[in-house]
Amino acid sequence: MLIKAGCFAAELFGNPGYVENTPEEGKRKGKGGKMGRLEGKKALITGGGRGLGKVFGLAMADEGADIAVVDILEEEAQQTAREIEARGRSAVSLKVDVTSEEETVRMAEETVKQLGRIDILVNNAAIYFGIGRRSFYEISTEEWNKLMAVNLRGPFLCTKAVFPQMKKQKKGKIINLSSETAFTGSKGFIHYVTSKGGIISFTRALAAELGAYNICVNSIAPGFTDTEASRTLTDDITKYNVGSTPLGRLQQPEDLIGAMIFLSSDESDFITGQALVIDGGRHMH
Repeated sequence: MLIKAGCFAAELFGNPGYVENTPEEGKRKGKGGKMGRLEGKKALITGGGRGLGKVFGLAMADEGADIAVVDILEEEAQQTAREIEARGRSAVSLKVDVTSEEETVRMAEETVKQLGRIDILVNNAAIYFGIGRRSFYEISTEEWNKLMAVNLRGPFLCTKAVFPQMKKQKKGKIINLSSETAFTGSKGFIHYVTSKGGIISFTRALAAELGAYNICVNSIAPGFTDTEASRTLTDDITKYNVGSTPLGRLQQPEDLIGAMIFLSSDESDFITGQALVIDGGRHMH
């Protein structure tokens, strides 16, 4: 596993959007000089180099967290880490294959070494980009196994790797990324939908086990969101039918930030085992 770690001082990149005068004050406050809801927290985000993972990392940094950006895409992880540091927070970029137990163990060890602890784990890494719509009988066993390895084995191994540190701290937050499709089904993506349904069951079983250690485990289930990956699944994302969406528009990555921050913060300390569907009301349960 190649590791690129950076905890550069904020003055190297500046503090755009901040009102404080010193780098140290920048580390204590979010944009606008306000104390953040994740002030002093250390978060590890898989798939953090691009897409939703990057959006989460930048938003959590704005709320005061330091971030370990984990991705199989090394350059993207490094770029996200640089952007986090430009916001006045510390960041570590780690190239990791989440299907490898050895690499995920080293991931957790390096994060603790660089950031000191792990308060939040976001299991975001998944195969979604360019999967294409096909009938279930057209999906090869090899493709099924590869997707399950990343989408289900990955969260299992990453959680297993960070658990000793969270147990030691006697507190932690784990947020797993599921999908609205786990509730509604979606033709042509049976392997992806199945994996995201598995994430919900994984979340519930894990919450039941880890409650004794004061570790909260929840999942977020986004609807179809305007991301680079989603754009590979359609010819024109602007033509996506929002007729069954009560809020009447296409979901944006920023629509997920509030829930992610809440479930990562101390405000959700008595919430665990839940699946929060965020899709503009397309699926209500």
